[in-house]
Amino acid sequence: MTYSRDSSDDWASGSAAGGASPDQEAELLRLREALEAKSREADAARDRYVRTVAEFDNARKRAVREREELIRGANESLIRELLPVLDNFERALQAARGDAGAAGVTAGVELIQRELLRVLEKFGVTAFSSVGAPFDPERHEAVARVPAAGHPEMTVVGETARGYLLNGRVLRPAMVTVAMNADSEAGEPNAGNA
Repeated sequence: MTYSRDSSDDWASGSAAGGASPDQEAELLRLREALEAKSREADAARDRYVRTVAEFDNARKRAVREREELIRGANESLIRELLPVLDNFERALQAARGDAGAAGVTAGVELIQRELLRVLEKFGVTAFSSVGAPFDPERHEAVARVPAAGHPEMTVVGETARGYLLNGRVLRPAMVTVAMNADSEAGEPNAGNA
């Protein structure tokens, strides 16, 4: 059986007899350019796809974050309204502790107060203690300054209303009385004469 050489073999091998014809080279060049164009189109489509997926993911994350902020804001408003109730429980307990006949009522009010604090803690609310701490304008609201021997100046010596944090941020500053040196008040007029 004899093998006859087909012209397509020359096309595939680049023509064994000395190179491709000009028509074949032009066709090869045209096909390479078409392949490059299609590769660029595929890369552009892949890039658009990746960007679209990223934009969708960012939009989803933004929607989740906005929903959480909305819920947090609604919770913060409700919690802020409940803080005076906690203050009134504390005042009622302070008034009732001196009365022996009110022991049952005092125990009930303490139970309600503890339960309310426990529920608020589930939502990130914590009370903070201020007495003995240095005055911090971020956490404290000074309602009075009093001479206090034995306490450094600008130290909290009394608390009118407890302060609260919500998830580590100040929800309500504590209303406090701040110590001042007894001689600093007397020394202030002299400072103006110097």
